[in-house]
Amino acid sequence: MVQAYILVQTEVGKAADVAAAIAEVSGVTLAEDVTGPYDVIVRAEAKHVDELGEMVVARIQRIDGITRTLTCPVVHL
Repeated sequence: MVQAYILVQTEVGKAADVAAAIAEVSGVTLAEDVTGPYDVIVRAEAKHVDELGEMVVARIQRIDGITRTLTCPVVHL
């Protein structure tokens, strides 16, 4: 299982709508709008890294109002 945090920047005034839309994506366990340099923080999980990449590129990045994402996979050291 691969887990990641996805940091999302949105168009001005779109954070709440983007967070709600992302929360509906399969594999997303949490999506919250926040303040700071990113507008939404997402927690997601997938069976493997390719599935995680597909989730981000094919589903999350296509949501209207998103301008940029940064995916941070969780590592267990």
